[in-house]
Amino acid sequence: MDEQEFVGLLESLLQPDTERVKSATATLNKTYYTSPASLNALLQIICNHPKPELRQLAAVEARKLVGKHWQQLPADQKSTLRNQIFQFILNEDVTLTRHSAARVISAIAARDFEDGEWADLPGYLQQASTSSTARHREVGTYIIWTTLESVGESFPGKLSDLYKLFTSTIKDPESAEVRVNTMLALSRLAMLLEPEEDPKSLALFQDAIPGMVNVLKSTVEEGDEDHALQAFEVFQTLLGCETALLQKHFGDLVKFMMELGSTTSVDDDYRSQALAFLMQCVRYRKLKIQGLRIGEDMTLKALQIVTELGDLSSEDEDVTPARSALGLLDILASSLPPSQVVIPLLKALGNYFNSQDPDYRQAGILALGMCVEGAPDFIATQLHEILPMVLHLLEDPELKVRAAALNGIARLADDLAEDVGKEHARLIPAMLRNYDLAINNLQAQNDERNLQIIRGSCHAIDSLIEGLDPEEAATYVPELVPRFSKLFHHDDYKSKGAAIGAVGSIASASEKSFIPFFEQTMHELSPYVRIKESQDDLDLRGVVCDSMGKIASAVGAEPFEPYVLPLMEASEEALHLDHPRLRETSYILWSTMAKVYEEKFAKYLAGAVKGLSECLDQDETELEVELGEEAKDLVGSEVVVQGRKVKVAAATDDDDSDLNEAAMDDDEWDDINAVTAVAMEKEIAAEVYGDIITHVRREYLPYMEETVKKLLELVDHSYEGIRKAALGTLWRTYACLWGMAEGDGMGKWKPGLPLQVEASTELKQLGNLVMTATMSIWQDEMDRGTVTDINRDVAATLKLCGPAILITENGTVVPEICQQLLAIITKRHPCQQDLGDDADEEILDESSEYDWLVIETAMEVVTCLAVALGPSFGELWKMFEKSVLKYASSQDSTERSAAVGTIAECLGNMGAACTPYTTGSLKLLLHRLSDEDPETKSNAVYGMGLLCEMTTSDAEILKSLPTIFSKLEPLLDAHDQARLLDNTAGCVSRLIAKFPDKIPISEVLPRLVQLLPLREDYEENKPIFGMIVKLYQANEPTVQQLTPTLMPIFEKVLNPPEEQLEDETRSQLVELVKYLHK
Repeated sequence: MDEQEFVGLLESLLQPDTERVKSATATLNKTYYTSPASLNALLQIICNHPKPELRQLAAVEARKLVGKHWQQLPADQKSTLRNQIFQFILNEDVTLTRHSAARVISAIAARDFEDGEWADLPGYLQQASTSSTARHREVGTYIIWTTLESVGESFPGKLSDLYKLFTSTIKDPESAEVRVNTMLALSRLAMLLEPEEDPKSLALFQDAIPGMVNVLKSTVEEGDEDHALQAFEVFQTLLGCETALLQKHFGDLVKFMMELGSTTSVDDDYRSQALAFLMQCVRYRKLKIQGLRIGEDMTLKALQIVTELGDLSSEDEDVTPARSALGLLDILASSLPPSQVVIPLLKALGNYFNSQDPDYRQAGILALGMCVEGAPDFIATQLHEILPMVLHLLEDPELKVRAAALNGIARLADDLAEDVGKEHARLIPAMLRNYDLAINNLQAQNDERNLQIIRGSCHAIDSLIEGLDPEEAATYVPELVPRFSKLFHHDDYKSKGAAIGAVGSIASASEKSFIPFFEQTMHELSPYVRIKESQDDLDLRGVVCDSMGKIASAVGAEPFEPYVLPLMEASEEALHLDHPRLRETSYILWSTMAKVYEEKFAKYLAGAVKGLSECLDQDETELEVELGEEAKDLVGSEVVVQGRKVKVAAATDDDDSDLNEAAMDDDEWDDINAVTAVAMEKEIAAEVYGDIITHVRREYLPYMEETVKKLLELVDHSYEGIRKAALGTLWRTYACLWGMAEGDGMGKWKPGLPLQVEASTELKQLGNLVMTATMSIWQDEMDRGTVTDINRDVAATLKLCGPAILITENGTVVPEICQQLLAIITKRHPCQQDLGDDADEEILDESSEYDWLVIETAMEVVTCLAVALGPSFGELWKMFEKSVLKYASSQDSTERSAAVGTIAECLGNMGAACTPYTTGSLKLLLHRLSDEDPETKSNAVYGMGLLCEMTTSDAEILKSLPTIFSKLEPLLDAHDQARLLDNTAGCVSRLIAKFPDKIPISEVLPRLVQLLPLREDYEENKPIFGMIVKLYQANEPTVQQLTPTLMPIFEKVLNPPEEQLEDETRSQLVELVKYLHK
């Protein structure tokens, strides 16, 4: 080959002339790279050429050709080349060239080891790594790391020899690179390690952890940024490996990172990295963190770090320790039980809110806002103490504290709209005082400090108003709408958007009371429906579109009719403006319009279905991402970046940048962020299908088959939001078609299997598809939110459509469903484990609110199985009884209440089949009749009534009657607990109906009648009035004497609200009233 031309072509690749580069690349590929000689020539250039940039390029090119040509080279030539390149690397001065050439050795080793060649390389590497020359040690450890990366378990020799070597190299006295290379090599060993099969290696690895921590510590202390980031990344990697690797030192590691994150003298970048590691710990090692009981310490340290936030500017989005600490608080609150996060936080907040330092007051309210979403139920119980403090902060002399307080209210109201809404009379005037003051003080259009208050007030009212009843919201409309509409034409886009969003929510909350402001508002907003000149325009257009949707649902179909066509046209145009958020807004608008116009939305269906269908058809794999060398084992595979599947291409430049420093410029990263939005968009689209189908109903049938097919394809999508939305819509579709079939004359379902009422062929087919898809996901789903939603979907459908869904083409799925439910209730389901844990890990008693929700919704499915199966559920209750009873004795009142409610419903639904369970149920319910928690007590009363009614063990119940009544008697004085009194009335009615001759009706009935009419739990009207009708039929004297008291009660329940009585009870009562009037 012409070596001179070959070198010349390589030099052309380094020129800034694109055409020359293209031409040289084509010639090299066509003329030279097809021959093994080209590899030999490149290796010679690496070893001998005077220019370092050409040596570097030759190494990059050679590595690509090793796989193709190395095995074709003659054996003696290969032997010479191996020694030559190894010697060259040991003496190469330029780091990048040295690393690139080292990767060539790794590539050759990967081929040679397969063929049983180069057996002496590990010996050379051992020698280099222990040399007295630091450069040689750097080369030796670097090649070990990159070779482990290439060959994994094929690395020759004993692993124990490597661990032995690493115990000295991790403490290298001269070179940080040797120490970090050792860490990187250890992280590769970690990926290969199977703890159960190789306990020796596990012990050796665990012993290496303290040394790894020391390496990280020294890189941070020395400000060695590149090596520090690599060391942090190693620890991030270890979180994704087998849990046993870190187990021994996990607590110490978390404490070290917490200390690092909290130390203000350390560089902010390193502190943020430490806090990012802690967030991953809480995400992937939640149970370990909980078991170590370090949640409280993490919470309080994070709270302290938030005080460093300074001025909260919405423009500045840099990662700082304070922002990272807020993120950590968010994930702590949603992952750990309240006792470890929210309770210690609330205890600490008093001092923060009362501090002389505004940074502390700001930190307190921002931290509280971050924790609401994770523990809404607990925070709701503490609002009586929290809100007075928040109101006080709204009057704070410091503007940034008031801005933070507005942010806090918005977050509280987002998750606790109704609870916070009860305080509207104090909160809204305080927020308006802030708003008015900021408007009056506004110095200029870009006065960011006052604009922050203006936007904050709009956002807080936007969130809060949604929690008010229409009558309450109506009182604020004349005060709020004129104020906010003045901002519709403000120069600041964000303020304009905040005001428009708030007016939409005010309309939504006040409903028909918004009508006086309707036309003027629409007139002012209409010009924004088609704006598209800039990114800001498109953002604002999205907000306007959202608001108009809310206004439509407030004023109703007729008044809004003139605006529908232009708005629908604008929403279809928005799909083609390359703005993901705006596309989502269009889909949500269609969902709203379908709810408002129902079947009349049919004329827009074709366009909406086309838009949604095109959204789901968007390709998520056409984007190739080029990552750095460390990620080369991902080449050709797909990774998920923020819910977006991305194809990984090989790295083309040859520096050893890590995943954080991926070989892409900023624009390319922006591109990924833009396209990850595709997954979010598909999630919205899949949900919107469900809204449209359930409201347009029959009109949707022509599109149904194609839609179901598309949704089924999404069920195993890599992004959990899409899995959840697709399954949810499939279940809603089944329920909608079932309802339509019943409307068309299909018989009402009856409980039990085999089925007594057959569904249509179409329903059977759809049911089979939906249930099969669900079962394929339910069993192994790692995301607790998806499992929670599956539980809800299955429960709701069983209750509405009965047992038909339990039969697929392969027979009944009842055993499999029971298996899933039992796994969840006993906390053994994959979504309740840490990443990489086995199901036999220790089970912790306490749960975060979201972890509990998975269990609670599983109990709902158990209840609804009882509804759908009726008496045949009796056999299945054996499986669940023990586990549910355990929760009925929990220390946590929420758990006791849910468990007792489940027991009650199951007893009622299985009818006489509950008899074998009488003794255990009776004992538990008697005990819980004295529970300190009103909800648990109320459920126990309800359950006791059902047990007494359904069981055939009458003797056992009669024996306990005196005890039952002695426990019910004190409950009659709980006048402030409507549900408890309603359930007590229901329970006593069931007892009278079952044992009329064993109960002193003359004493009991007058007390019972005092509890009528029921105030809350209308279901209990059925047994109460059923029993009263029976007594009249039997001419019972006490009931006849009570007729004058009962007649006004009958009148009240026969009048609205209609839901007080079921149809059957209503007709019985109407007959009785007619009879009594005679």
